[in-house]
Parts: sequence; C-alpha cells; structure tokens
Amino acid sequence: GGYTLRTRKIMTNKLLHRLQMVVDIIHPELGGVSVEKIKERLAKTYKAKPEQIIVYGLQTAFGGSRSTGFALIYDNKDFLAKFEPKYRLRRLGLLPARTGSRKQKKELKNKRKKVRGKAKATVGVGKKKK
Repeated sequence: GGYTLRTRKIMTNKLLHRLQMVVDIIHPELGGVSVEKIKERLAKTYKAKPEQIIVYGLQTAFGGSRSTGFALIYDNKDFLAKFEPKYRLRRLGLLPARTGSRKQKKELKNKRKKVRGKAKATVGVGKKKK
C-alpha cells in the first residue's frame, strides 16, 4: 500500500544463476520504501523466497516520490553466497562483521614488519597465560 513497484531491463544471467533488473518505485505519500518491503513484493511477483533476493543502489529522485534501484534474484541461496560480493553478504548477516579498527590492523602489520620468519605469526597474539 502507498507505493507502486515496476521492474524494467529484466535480464536472465545464466552464468551467475540469477535474474537482474532495474526496480522503479513510485511512492508519493511515503518518504521511501524499505528494502525489506521491496524484497517481499518482488518475491511475490517472481515466485522466489525473499532471502534469495538482493536489492541495492536505491536512490530517491530529486523532489522525492520516486526511487530507482537494482535487484538480483538468485536461483537459490548457495549461488547467492557464491557470487555476491562479501560486503553485501555482511549486510545480509550471512558473513560475520569485520572486527578491529583500521588503526589496529595497521599497527599489527607494522609490528609484523619488524620480526622475521615464524615470529610473524606470534606477533600481537599476546603472552601465554600460566
């Protein structure tokens, strides 16, 4: 309710086992439509499960009431996990979030540069507890 969803430029990508399309959403009364709602609507239209659908790149047109984005509908969850970039899998919660700050990683890298050989693996691990 409150929005219309149209798909265009639909293409079957046999190599990546998916359906690719541009999604146009017209939402005059709403500020925007959530990705979850778009997934559910696409799942109903294309007879797929919402967890096989990726929606990204949503942009609201200037002045509002219209958004455009991109959608991928994979044949199954295995292909989704295989072909989707890692950052999008993290967004979905299929991969764990990255830990440690950028600075921590750089400091560890520079500490490793100062030691040779097998010691590189033990740098930054911490001392053994007795």
